[in-house]
Amino acid sequence: MKEILQYLYTYQTLSKEQAKEIIHNIREKKYNEIQIASFLTVFSMRSITIDEMNGFVEALKESCISVNLQGYDTIDMCGTGGDGKNTFNISTIASFIVAGAGINVAKHGNYGVSSGCGSSNLMEALGYTFSTDSAKLQSDIEKAGMCYMHAPLFHPTMKEVAPIRKQLIVRTFFNMAGPLVNPSNPTAQSVGVYNLEVGRIYKYLFQKNNKQFIIVHGLDGYDEISLTGQVKLMSNTFERIVTPYDFGFKPLPPSQIDGGNTIDDAVKICMQILTNKATQAQINVVLANAAIGIKSIKIHQSIEECLAQARESLESGKALTVLKKLIQK
Repeated sequence: MKEILQYLYTYQTLSKEQAKEIIHNIREKKYNEIQIASFLTVFSMRSITIDEMNGFVEALKESCISVNLQGYDTIDMCGTGGDGKNTFNISTIASFIVAGAGINVAKHGNYGVSSGCGSSNLMEALGYTFSTDSAKLQSDIEKAGMCYMHAPLFHPTMKEVAPIRKQLIVRTFFNMAGPLVNPSNPTAQSVGVYNLEVGRIYKYLFQKNNKQFIIVHGLDGYDEISLTGQVKLMSNTFERIVTPYDFGFKPLPPSQIDGGNTIDDAVKICMQILTNKATQAQINVVLANAAIGIKSIKIHQSIEECLAQARESLESGKALTVLKKLIQK
């Protein structure tokens, strides 16, 4: 690792094969924690290249426990995280709404690193049992229209670096890699990114792998549709900028979508939204993100049509039913 770090500290970049080798070596415990932390911080100080990202992703996929969800036509909804905005768990709650609208969701996520409550923290607190068993995950899809995959269980390298990432408390390239290495290889993905440069890398890699997708970036720095300003959307078939008005909503101040300070706060917000007792701002943000999730697989439908399906899922109680079925014993 000494040679690698010295090489990177002179502003050099890695080839795809070099990047793959490093990930495999991390998994095999060939580096100590300080060396790994130093390596991770390199990519906080400069942009990652497509070759580097491609290598990291391929290595993670090669060692991943795969999940067979073929035939379920699933989507994943997630973000890179690391935008520093401390919003509540928008994509996770939106996933319940999308599943309630009749679209199978295979969500992939992790514990919070730069935030207090990641999607895995929320799912665990709600009572969901993590598993790598394809039969269990298929059963979840069958009964609820949704399953959840806790990333460290499927990716040995992510498990290896989890304590280091937690201590660093800053985003790393694992934030970027997470949405690209869903163990079930879903049909479509709605993915939020914290900057446009990462969005362009995602678009290249998704197109290379024939993925159906919509990439979301809030131009004011959010990795989701925050309704606080303009949002860039990129897909296989279009690129456009949308505003809150395109969803029929007025712009929001950031304070209205704050996630609180604890996991208990996150659970409370989630349940208030799913029971239609949340603030209108919280509901609107989740509906907007759910609409884009629906559109990622129903790409030819308008935002208005997708929003109507999301609203019906939430207001009818179907979204809440998804959660209830997922956690019933």
